[in-house]
Formats: sequence, structure tokens, C-alpha cells
Amino acid sequence: MNYTKKILITGGAGFIGSCLVRHLVAKYPNYLIVNADKLTYAGNLANLESIKDASNYRFVKADICDAAAMQQIFTEYSIDHVIHTAAESHVDRSISNPMEFVQTNVVGTVKLLNICKSAWQDDAAHLFYHISTDEVYGSLGETGKFTETTPYDPRSPYSSSKASSDHFVRAYHETYGLPTVISNCSNNYGPFHFPEKLIPLCINNILHEKPLPVYGKGDNIRDWLFVQDHVEAIDLIFHQGKTGSTYNIGGDNEWKNIDLVRALCKIMDRKLGRAIGSSEKLITFVKDRAGHDQRYAIDFTKLNSELGWKPKAQFEEGLEETVQWYLDHQNWVEQVISGEYKKYYEAQYTTR
Repeated sequence: MNYTKKILITGGAGFIGSCLVRHLVAKYPNYLIVNADKLTYAGNLANLESIKDASNYRFVKADICDAAAMQQIFTEYSIDHVIHTAAESHVDRSISNPMEFVQTNVVGTVKLLNICKSAWQDDAAHLFYHISTDEVYGSLGETGKFTETTPYDPRSPYSSSKASSDHFVRAYHETYGLPTVISNCSNNYGPFHFPEKLIPLCINNILHEKPLPVYGKGDNIRDWLFVQDHVEAIDLIFHQGKTGSTYNIGGDNEWKNIDLVRALCKIMDRKLGRAIGSSEKLITFVKDRAGHDQRYAIDFTKLNSELGWKPKAQFEEGLEETVQWYLDHQNWVEQVISGEYKKYYEAQYTTR
């Protein structure tokens, strides 16, 4: 088949990447979707079970830091577009091992940019779409929101590595004329989220009546975005975004961590037939994360005004759907929680 686009998705077995891959494979049968993932602890081929046999889908186990492997993918599939979701993304892990984040998020991104620069010498349409985070902007006070022109002020090794990769993407556009676009999103939630993240961790721990670790006083605020809303924004930016531009993607949905955990307790108690509020006794305040940003909030006015996007999911409905998915997919959760994850969990939380 003569595919109209041949798109490489990096990190497509992770949470956001797999949702994006499933979406694109189903919606665009005339696109060839090539998914390259290293399959680290957060990459799971079970996330892609529903589309594994699709005629317009290919999976390749590969590390973005392996330039030869990535070059082979470009050569074999004549890749003309990249959506770069591959990244080390957990802040706590970045504090424990910052060099791993530098290697993947910075060096891996630059290697991929170099391959694109060399491969795309013709006049055909190409695009390097870089998926980033609101954490590059630092921490907000009680008011205000991040816009595309907010100065970068990363506070953790994770956000610093993502900020660096953003700068390299912009540099390759300005210096070499590489067609690029960047989006910075707020916290995602939804099905297939790795269990070390706050919402799935709480769901699983409430189910098994284990402690719910909450950093500090739980008053840190995050803007939550349903993963399918994020994927639809990526789809729109990929097709209609202006080359060289940055777009912020937010949920307009701020919650204190402690309030979110209490909301999860209530939903879980109702679904499990427990006394409402009884699971709140599991809440355990632990030593705050080093350099913990106080508040994130995204202003997505540019994306709304230029491309007409806004989030569809109401948070309460999205949270209900997410909780039910985890309750219905306990086999997936048990398979994901590997020995490595358990060791990490023990080291991260039980000594606090």
C-alpha cells in the first residue's frame, strides 16, 4: 500500500504514546505507524494488544539513543514524520538517577534530530513533533498560568532534561530549518497509566488497603488532563499546527493533591461497597519531594484560538472512568507491577 504518511512514534508502548498509537492506527488507515520503544519498566506491549495485527502498524524494539537502530528504521520504512514521546518522565526517578534522564531525554532527542536532519533533504512534507511538559516552566504562585512565552525555570533533573530537549528542537528549527513543533502538556490521567503515578497508585493501594503516600501536606496543585483529550490535541497540532510553533495543552482543571486523593477514596469506597470516606484512613503524609514545585496551571488559549481545541472530559467523569478501568483490568496491573517496580516502590516510600 502507498501510505500518505509514514510516521515514527517513539515511546509508543508507554502511557501517552500507546494511547496516541492506538488513536492514529485506528483513525488513519492510510498512514503507516511505526512504533519504536525500548520497553523499559514503563513500556508495555499489552497496551497495544488491540491494534497489534493492524495492517498499517509496525512495532520495533529500539532505543532512541541507538543511532544505528533508529537510522535503520528511517531507511527501512522511509520515515517522513516523527512524533517524539519517548522520555524518562518520573520526577522521583530523576532525582535518584539524573544521568539516565540526560541520556534519554537530551542525548536521545539530539540523536533523533540529527537523523531527521540528514534524512529529510528533499522538498517533501516532513515534521518533527516533540512532546514536552509544563514542568519546564517551573512553579507558579497562587495565581497565573503558564503560557507559551513563560520563561523556562526547571526545578528537577527531569524538567531540566525536558527543557534542554525543547531548546535543542527549537535550535534545529532555527539553525538547520528542520520543520518542528512542540507541545507542553499538563498532568495526564486515564487508562494504562503506569502504577507508580499518583492516580493509579492510589487506586491500587486503596483496593488492597495499603498506605496512600502523599508528599508534604498534600497542598501541591496540578492541572489534570484526560489522556484522550491530550491525544486529540496532538492529532490536531500534528495536522494543523504552525511549523516552528509551541502549543500548551491543559485541562483547565486544578486540584490539590490531597483533595484528589480524597476524591479517589470516595469513588473507590462507593465502587467497593465500603463506608464512604473509610479509605481516607490510608492516607499517609511522607517527607516532601526535593524541589517539589507548588503549582502548575496551563493556559491553552493559543491552541483554542488558532486550532479550536479544548478539553472534552469533565474531571469527575474522567476520574470515574479511570477508576473503573483499573478495577476491570487488575490482571494488567498485576503484570505491570514487576519485581523492579516493587523494589523501587519500597526504596522510594517505605523509608520516608
